[in-house]
Amino acid sequence: MNVGILTSTRADYGIYYSLLRALSKDSEINFGLFVFGTHLSAEHGATVGLIERDGYNIYERVDTLPTNDDAAGISEAMGKTTAHFSKVWKTWEAKLDVVVALGDRYEMFAAVAATVPFGIPVAHLHGGETSLGAIDDKFRHAITQMSTLHFTATPAYAEKVTQLTGSNKGVYYVGAPSLDGLKELPLLTVPELEERFGINFGEPTVLVTFHPETVARAENERYGKTLCAALNRLSERYQVVITMPNADTMGSVLRSQFSNLSAANEKVMTIESFGKIGYFSAMRHCAFLLGNTSSGIIEAASFGKYAIDLGDRQKGRAVSDNLVRVEVDETSILTAVKGLEQKGLRYSGGNVYVKEGNAADEIVAWLKATEVFEGG
Repeated sequence: MNVGILTSTRADYGIYYSLLRALSKDSEINFGLFVFGTHLSAEHGATVGLIERDGYNIYERVDTLPTNDDAAGISEAMGKTTAHFSKVWKTWEAKLDVVVALGDRYEMFAAVAATVPFGIPVAHLHGGETSLGAIDDKFRHAITQMSTLHFTATPAYAEKVTQLTGSNKGVYYVGAPSLDGLKELPLLTVPELEERFGINFGEPTVLVTFHPETVARAENERYGKTLCAALNRLSERYQVVITMPNADTMGSVLRSQFSNLSAANEKVMTIESFGKIGYFSAMRHCAFLLGNTSSGIIEAASFGKYAIDLGDRQKGRAVSDNLVRVEVDETSILTAVKGLEQKGLRYSGGNVYVKEGNAADEIVAWLKATEVFEGG
């Protein structure tokens, strides 16, 4: 069986981690990656290097980066991505049994849209979810409509996909692949993190990831200023580590603000990419998470960490009791931090995304059920 994997960011590549390992162990499957988006951007850490170091086969490197991150630039990048992938799929349509796509980003939507005229089956991971503060909602649901197989993180999301497609055929609740084998991951110790990234997680650290709200995009400059003011205050008693935003609409505004804050405050550091092992190691050793990233919702609870979720970007997702939602307001953020400190900064509850078994193994089993692609 021949499988193509679409990966456009450090985030989706990290989520694919267990699936790629499972595919590698199956002698009946040949696979490779179609690498595009910020993986190929030096500004965003050239994270294609992570894929190269992991030794996975790269089928194609596709230049889809936007020329700028305003609305026009993102729209142009979508057209560019579709045009480039029309050539990719023309070359690969007879060589692939299925293409795997994850999530909801605009460039992922454009790459999947280009498969439709070729009739290439698509397997979609993390469909059926909701993120009200991002335009990703529209792209996620559109990818669902264009896909043949659907691997969802919760039963409720499986039901949503069934509603969207009008059928439960090919819809499977497998859990969140990023949670596979967390206890077995070779996470880094505090000294190893410091050696590799130059950051000492031995002192109390806030792990921050804040992406633009692409629905209320005009608010992002104000959000960035507000968050930076709160982080400045928190740096009086915490080290602050900011992972930089993806290439979303208005992302450069936030990147500039975070860089300026780091330059002015030695307790605030920015990093382009930890990689999955590095990021999960940072999560393990941090005091808590702050921002609007899905990792605070899906993975943080399994590490016993609270996450303060800001604004509307992730609103609508299923959440565990580790999540504290607040508006992007300095006083609200600082009050939420005090609340976590009073709880002892240690979450001991459950994670709604945990499912018995291994998501990657289930996905591989269904991918090998080739009758699905033959209409059986």
